[in-house]
Amino acid sequence: MRSRTVPILRVRTVASGALAAVLAVSLAVLPAHAHAEVRKTDEITGGTVEARSLSAAVCPSIEAEHAILVDADGEVFFTRDASASANIASITKVMTAIVAMEQASLDTPIVVSVNAASVGESTAGLKAGDILVLEEALKALMIPSGNDAGIAIAETLGKMMADTDDDAVGNAAFVAAMNDKAAELGCENTVFENAHGLDYGTYAGNLHSTAAETCKIVACAMESELFRSIVDTPEADLSVVRDGAKTTVKVTTTDELLGTYDGACGVKTGYTDLAGACFAGACERDGDMVYSIVLDAPSEAQRFTDTMTLFDWYYGHKMAYPLANDDEMITVQFDGAEREVPVVAEVGLSDQVDKSFKATFADPDATVDIFTLDGNVSQSFEFYEISGAVEVGEVVGHATFFQRNQQIAEQDIVACEAVAAPNLLESIQLGWGAIVGFFTGQTDKAESVVLNQTPTVL
Repeated sequence: MRSRTVPILRVRTVASGALAAVLAVSLAVLPAHAHAEVRKTDEITGGTVEARSLSAAVCPSIEAEHAILVDADGEVFFTRDASASANIASITKVMTAIVAMEQASLDTPIVVSVNAASVGESTAGLKAGDILVLEEALKALMIPSGNDAGIAIAETLGKMMADTDDDAVGNAAFVAAMNDKAAELGCENTVFENAHGLDYGTYAGNLHSTAAETCKIVACAMESELFRSIVDTPEADLSVVRDGAKTTVKVTTTDELLGTYDGACGVKTGYTDLAGACFAGACERDGDMVYSIVLDAPSEAQRFTDTMTLFDWYYGHKMAYPLANDDEMITVQFDGAEREVPVVAEVGLSDQVDKSFKATFADPDATVDIFTLDGNVSQSFEFYEISGAVEVGEVVGHATFFQRNQQIAEQDIVACEAVAAPNLLESIQLGWGAIVGFFTGQTDKAESVVLNQTPTVL
């Protein structure tokens, strides 16, 4: 009878250079810009460039004073002074959109006041007395970065929230809701004082956030399909009621990456003298979404260059890592089809002297997506006690793969050779050998051997 309950061997191996030529992994060297730099204090996957002794050639070279790069699961790949307070200018409008979508239906009429229409700077071209539904107002807010839309949304929805007819009271209620939402998202160093992000003159104050907390806000907003579709729109025709008649207001995005950079899908630009040039970016390739926050870049052009540098660096260090890596191949029939598969182990039988069989993974072609700068991959093999007959495809063990001491993949180990059960004479001989071995402390049982390699990536 066959037992599968007790592992008899656990083997863990680290990356080997032996098959590095088989697995070609190139670490991208990004061109440096005139004033771009890699700082020793920049953090890559949890450690500073200096502490990890990383070459500048494998690190992103940017100019912004604050930056962060995070994937959709919240894993942080790069930071530069990302927890320090910084003004975020019109990126503020991302939170304005979040609160607006939570507080009212998309067909809610938004009225543009004299105050909203006269705010100046970046606007959607709205006029006092204009009326547009919230969905259109959100487009006016996010696509051309309309300060007028921001105030109109805050005043209209804030008055509903505070049950008042006073625009100023309504605006204050809406901004309070923005700060409440920030606290709900765990943003402890974020303060909003208006719905648009202007930070000078009438709007000067203590408004600020951090690159890391801004990234939390952006990730929250991007959970909304409506928001994602709006910030991924290069231009739109807004339907507005003006002087009692419907009219169209054309708006164009401030996001220069849309339609020009592979995978770019938003999110928001920003600029003031205090904040510098800012950009919250999103990029998605093959279902892999990543968010970048760049604050206090030296120019509006550089904020996009820095963002592209971060995206290029991230995708340049992503790879599909094959789990099975061994030179020895064997032809086997799986699911009625004959194919060649790599031999990952030779598995010893517990009841047959010096007899073993070759094994592979249940999915010999399996890969796992990794970030190369997370470090090399290691593996751990467990082999079950195997006795009696063995059939091709039978599960005989389990393999687990790790990167940065975190499990990244696993595979069942399956037999790729059949072994017949011992006949009567062989069983008698094995039984006698077991008795002798019991008294002598010796055993002739074949040991299981791991053949699979984990090629180096770093």
